[in-house]
Amino acid sequence: MNKISMLLGGASVAIAMPAFAADIVIGVPNWPSVNATAHILKVAIEENLGLEVELQNGTNPIVFEAMDSGAMHVHPEVWMPNQQNLHDTYVKDKGTVTFNGNGVEAFQGMCVDKATAEANGITSIDDLTNPDIAALFDSNGDGQGELWIGAPGWASTNVEKVRAKSYGYDQVFELTEIDETVAYANLDNAIKAGDAWVGFCYTPHYVFELHDLQVLEEPAYDAAKWNVIQPTDDPDWLAKSDAGVAWDLAYLHLHYAKSLEEEYPQVATMLANMKLDTDTVSAMTYALVIDGKEPLAYAQEWVGANEDAVLGWMSE
Repeated sequence: MNKISMLLGGASVAIAMPAFAADIVIGVPNWPSVNATAHILKVAIEENLGLEVELQNGTNPIVFEAMDSGAMHVHPEVWMPNQQNLHDTYVKDKGTVTFNGNGVEAFQGMCVDKATAEANGITSIDDLTNPDIAALFDSNGDGQGELWIGAPGWASTNVEKVRAKSYGYDQVFELTEIDETVAYANLDNAIKAGDAWVGFCYTPHYVFELHDLQVLEEPAYDAAKWNVIQPTDDPDWLAKSDAGVAWDLAYLHLHYAKSLEEEYPQVATMLANMKLDTDTVSAMTYALVIDGKEPLAYAQEWVGANEDAVLGWMSE
C-alpha cells in the first residue's frame, strides 16, 4: 500500500492507498524455459504496447486459479497432457481461460548417463527394477538407488511417481523430488566424478547439449494403459493411477485469461499468435542456465534480435 498525507482538522493524517497494479500479470512456475518465455512476453508487451507487465511466481494450479479470478493473466508454458486436468477445468468447463494452438513439441522420459548405461548394459526402463542395477545409483549407502523424478509442484513429478509404481522400480529406488537446478548440478558432478546418475529428462532443454544421456526404452504410449489421476482430482490418486508405458508426445501451449480479449485485445492477439519451436526454447534455457544471462537482459536482447517475429505476433 502507498500512503499519502492529508490535513484534517489541522493534523496530518496518513491515508493508505492501493498500490498501482500492473496492467498484465504473468505467472511463472519453476523451470527455466517458462522463465525465459515469461520475460520475453514482458519485454515484447511493454516495448510495443506500452503496458506495465508484472511477473509473479506460482505453481501450475495457482496460476490457473489466478487466471480464472483475474489476479493473473498469462501462463507462458503449459505442458500438455501433463496439465490436462487444469486445461479441461478452466478452458473447457469454466471457459475463463483460452490457449494458443501453436504448441512447442516436447519429449519426456527417463535418462541414465551414457557411461553408466554402456558399462552396465542399461537400455530399458525395465532394467531399473533390477536390484543390482539400482545399487549402482546408491550414493548414500542406504541400500536403495536415488532416482530424480522432478521438482516439487510439477505435474510430471506426480506422473513419474505413477510410472515408478507401475513399472515397479519404486521398490528398489528412492524417488527424489528436488529443484531442477540442483538435480542437474548433481548430474554434472556425477559425470565429472565418474558416478552413476538416473532421472527424469525432457526436451526442450539445455541438458542434452551438455551431457551424453541414454534415454531408456519403453513400451510405446498406449492411451488404454495410461490412467493418470492428479492429486488435485482425487486424494487417492496414486493408488488409482497406472501408467506402465512411455509418455505420449507432449506440447507446450501458452494459456491466457479469456477476459484479455475485451480488456486488452492487442495483448490477446499477440498471445494467440505467439509461435516458438523446440530448438528456440532449448536455446533460451541454455542462455539462462549455462551462459548465466540475466533473464530480463536476455529477453530484451532476444526481442530486439527477433523484431519481425514479435511484430508478426501482434498482427491480426
